[in-house]
Amino acid sequence: MDMKKVVAFKILLVLALTMASTSCKKSSSSKNSSRATGWQINSREGGFQYNTDFREQETSPGLVFVEGGTFTKGRVQDDVMHDWNNSPTQQHVQSFYMDETEVTNAMYMEYLDWIKRVYPPSEENFRAIYNGALPDTLVWRNRLGFNEVMTNNYLRHPGYGEYPVVGVSWIQAVEFANWRSDRVNEYNLEKAGYLKRDAKITDVNAESTFNTDTYINAPTLTYGGNEEIINAEGGRNKRYARVDADGNESNIYATRETGIISPKYRLPTETEWEYAALGLSEIRNYNLYRGRKKYPWDGQYTRSDKRKIRGDQLANFKQGKGDYGGIAGWSDDGADITNAVKSYDPNDFGLYDMAGNVAEWVADVYRPIIDDDFNDFNYYRGNVYTKNALNPDGTVKVVTADDIVYDTLPNGKVIARNLPGEIKQVPIDENETYLRTNFDRSNEVNFRDGDKRSSRYYESFNDYEGEGKGDEKQDSDTRKMYNSPKHRISRDSLGNIIREYDKGNNRTSLINDEVRVYKGGSWKDREYWLDPAQRRYFPQDMATDYIGFRCAMSRVGSKSKNKNKTKN
Repeated sequence: MDMKKVVAFKILLVLALTMASTSCKKSSSSKNSSRATGWQINSREGGFQYNTDFREQETSPGLVFVEGGTFTKGRVQDDVMHDWNNSPTQQHVQSFYMDETEVTNAMYMEYLDWIKRVYPPSEENFRAIYNGALPDTLVWRNRLGFNEVMTNNYLRHPGYGEYPVVGVSWIQAVEFANWRSDRVNEYNLEKAGYLKRDAKITDVNAESTFNTDTYINAPTLTYGGNEEIINAEGGRNKRYARVDADGNESNIYATRETGIISPKYRLPTETEWEYAALGLSEIRNYNLYRGRKKYPWDGQYTRSDKRKIRGDQLANFKQGKGDYGGIAGWSDDGADITNAVKSYDPNDFGLYDMAGNVAEWVADVYRPIIDDDFNDFNYYRGNVYTKNALNPDGTVKVVTADDIVYDTLPNGKVIARNLPGEIKQVPIDENETYLRTNFDRSNEVNFRDGDKRSSRYYESFNDYEGEGKGDEKQDSDTRKMYNSPKHRISRDSLGNIIREYDKGNNRTSLINDEVRVYKGGSWKDREYWLDPAQRRYFPQDMATDYIGFRCAMSRVGSKSKNKNKTKN
């Protein structure tokens, strides 16, 4: 090779390496330097504090990652029940996390134990809190069946510890998810040094509890304002604390900018649940991508075709009349009622029992029509927007033990509307909705579902022919699409329940804003209901022996897990 060409090549190589080195130095040196102002970020002497090392959301306890995408939601098989409530629609779901299994009896018992310690039912003011969280164990009883062993043992006996909890209403499932959110974030903050170690066990009581929203909005009011806990002396590894001009440590509370506080546990939306149940992560052939998958597993049958377990059932469901588990000793579904979680293979997302075992509550209010024309991204019906209540001085109003409000449900049960340590919530008002185009009121449950707001030319029908004598006066929207019975319940001065049944003849539906969707077949259902697209509804304040639940959590940041690639 010509010597001049060799020299030129060496010079170009040196320049390339120098440029690469300079680029790397810039990249690393600018990590804690603002691209907006050039100021230093995360300086102990002051300035903006931000987690510049955040890579991705840590998977919280019990959850698995579900990468989002598009899919065909709704019925793709024959609608033999003629419900016509799940016509196929194309939907897109953001990535999220979901419980690997259904919430088990052991998990729910941990919740009850915490409630009992913090709000002792021996104290009259707290008795309804514990009683309101208890599952209804009487759901196992049958007029012509002997099921007392489940009534007495299913919830608490360790033999059923890893079985899915049942007898839990939708309202109770939501409260469990809220409690779980606070306990996980409390533990995360303790590990990071922001809270006193083991305070979650040794120092907690009705007046001194942790609530995530309260910590974010008014951290000094957490644990009833106990500074020994929230300003833990042993926790000086708080990364984002800084020193003010007088040498005092400030900014010692974790904020959302630290990345330590995770999103909340919640019930999955119907769209999320159905997408997760189908398990389309590894299967991208044309038919399945277009929504032709029938079950959480591959194939069109409920029995395995694998050589070692050929013929075994892939889920726990009712095989036929009087057949809940097959012939004794025969390889069938291995259960008569529910079965322990993880008894059957997971789907491609790693989720167990997305068909069979128990059906599961989802977040949505039930309507027979899915309005994909208006929204085909993260579809959900049930939004009720609230905001923090404020004191006259502008601070948030935190509920105390004297502020607990109790509600009597239509079935006579009493539940606590709020708990000490939480921030009181009030509906949003015109200050948040004025001139907005994306929402215009606090309660959006009925948006575009056939009621008055669904049509520009809605006609009001009242005092129409056929209203029975003595029937209660109906709303002005007498013939609105969802006109369910309105039973009333109250209590007299002695606390006795007074029930008033709606005996009107003009009710047209059992659907109202208090009925919720539940998905998936159960141990009590026939094969038809194992299809993830099938949907049914049940009152949110009632429970059964075949409906359980699992929690979900939203994902922040990138759509894909472990795929945050940087360019050098």
